Amino acid sequence: MIHYQLRCVSDHEFEGWFRDSSAFEDQAARGLLSCPYCGTAKVDRALMAPAVRSSRQKTDERQEQPAAPAEVPVTSVAGQAGIPDVLLSVLQKMRQEVESKCENVGDRFAEEALRIHHGEAEERGIYGSMTPEDHERLEDEGVSVQRLPWVQPAEG
Repeated sequence: MIHYQLRCVSDHEFEGWFRDSSAFEDQAARGLLSCPYCGTAKVDRALMAPAVRSSRQKTDERQEQPAAPAEVPVTSVAGQAGIPDVLLSVLQKMRQEVESKCENVGDRFAEEALRIHHGEAEERGIYGSMTPEDHERLEDEGVSVQRLPWVQPAEG
């Protein structure tokens, strides 16, 4: 495994682990890498200093106290306050995938899910809203549904 320090076009830095350098190149060329802070696929390797240790450094490291954990950047957006940027980025990507691949049936979600379950409507991905009573009714009918946190879409 190889460890790279990565940087996006917005200068967010994060790390990535790859089987080898060609695995990084392949994933980058196919657009499979993305910044966990802003979601952009424009990611490249950042400059890294080699980890060269002298015997003096090894002795010093044994005597050092553990470092405090790094603070996670947090976004404060209306209705989304306190969500770490990394999580917000993942939730925004998830929303984008759902919206691009599924049909929004709005507040008819429970009725449409039941129609699909009973074979009365074409099988397809749908999303929308439902009441707690609708959710209970779907569970009673054996319809598997998943609630998702619905964050504001990513800008840009």
